[in-house]
Amino acid sequence: MIQVVWFKRDLRLKDHAPLTEAARRGPVLPLYVFEPSVMSGPDFSGQHAGFARECLTELDAALRERGVPLVVRQAEMPKLLARLLREAGPFDLWSHEETGNGITHERDRRVRRWCREHGIIWTELPQHGVFRGLADRDRWSRLWDERMTQPCARPPRRIEAAPLALQASAGLLFPEPPGIGLADIPGRQRGGRTRGLELLSTFLDGRGRDYRHAMSSPLSAQSACSRLSAHLAYGSLSMRETVQAAWQERTALLALPAAARPAGMLASLKSFEARLHWHCHFIQKLESEPGIEWRNMHRGFDGLRDGPPDPGRLEGWARGETGYPLVDACMRMLAHTGWINFRMRAMLVSFASYQLWLHWREPALHLARLFLDYEPGIHYPQVQMQSGTTGINTVRMYNPVKQARDQDPDGVFVRRWLPELARVPTPWIFEPWTMPSEMQRQSGCVIGRSYPAPLVDNAAAMRAARDRVWSVKTRPETRDEAQRVYEKHGSRAPNREGRQRSRARAPEAPVQASLFPPDG
Repeated sequence: MIQVVWFKRDLRLKDHAPLTEAARRGPVLPLYVFEPSVMSGPDFSGQHAGFARECLTELDAALRERGVPLVVRQAEMPKLLARLLREAGPFDLWSHEETGNGITHERDRRVRRWCREHGIIWTELPQHGVFRGLADRDRWSRLWDERMTQPCARPPRRIEAAPLALQASAGLLFPEPPGIGLADIPGRQRGGRTRGLELLSTFLDGRGRDYRHAMSSPLSAQSACSRLSAHLAYGSLSMRETVQAAWQERTALLALPAAARPAGMLASLKSFEARLHWHCHFIQKLESEPGIEWRNMHRGFDGLRDGPPDPGRLEGWARGETGYPLVDACMRMLAHTGWINFRMRAMLVSFASYQLWLHWREPALHLARLFLDYEPGIHYPQVQMQSGTTGINTVRMYNPVKQARDQDPDGVFVRRWLPELARVPTPWIFEPWTMPSEMQRQSGCVIGRSYPAPLVDNAAAMRAARDRVWSVKTRPETRDEAQRVYEKHGSRAPNREGRQRSRARAPEAPVQASLFPPDG
């Protein structure tokens, strides 16, 4: 019987259990489908399709070396499966589990229903450290460790190709994404497993030495961060091989005399490993409660920011025209590259939620389109956390002027992305509206003409937001609901002895064949 392997966000051969298992059972049809319903979604953009195309091109080459081409089509999945059934008769369907957005969640329900109605066995195997049907979070850390220590699935050396007309006419049919407002971004990262492995190698070989301390500033984060987040989101690298590479590298460093260890590398590896753990922790939230893509995690905050967003504020924020230089520079870098470091992401969401008092949903969708590494399970819980609607996290309101002084003290980053401020003297670079009129003319930055005036008064807006949020947080019923949220989604302190035992069992793997990932 033909084995159809449905590639989703797992565009690799190594540690791809569905492919490994399918190849043992019969001729294989490797399939990737660009689905119009997904590409027309409000969180999809051209750069997502572009990165996927590059990953798929490399995946196709790797599959052909093993005897079978990749088939790429544009269709809704149930209709394509019906065509396969007519052409080939009964088949088995294989894929990884996916914790995606509401569109892919509903799509999977339709595929599952279609398979039941037509007698097709669909086997979904887990990837990442995310668990279906998890009743509570009490055992999650231990389960994560156990899954990460399992050996990576080895790719088949040879794969028997399914002799289908669909496959014979193969070729990689890459459609233009329909109905989306963003074209591909020329400045984004390139996709493909080879590039992911190269990033991992340079990170482990020393590029990540300053990761722990350099990840916060947009000046240093672009090179100090791993930059593997997009590769993890599209699955050109697997989480397990990445975690195991981190463990292996740490073990190798600990075997060296203390004086021979690269300064700062162990501390950076510790931070990096923690972020890999949190990657799955956040996706587990969406897996356990898909509705947090649309509604507040803590229902006590319903009504806090409801109603249509202020269009002027939303558009000014989205275009990088808020009048606050660091906010605008970050947004313009995002529009050009599809990436910004985590602290700046948090600041963008915080500014939209508190100073501009926008409901998190529309800013979340805009950022989803801009983030090349958009991962729904990380994105929506993080946006809600930064917006103060989880009820279990500390409310953090980022002051964009203070952040600019802390993270870009000389205004280098701001001037790079806001050329209209290039000649503004450093003392005024983060609050250009405070410049005297003559200074504005001399610097070529007249507020309200060359560069916008602030959309809001920062101090007054933060004060008003704090009062509104705390008026909800202090209610007794809010505290009761927060306990429910914590029981469902809160992190639990792992058993450290158990974690050390698990790491000790991590399989040895050659560095060049493993990977590493995180915060970008």
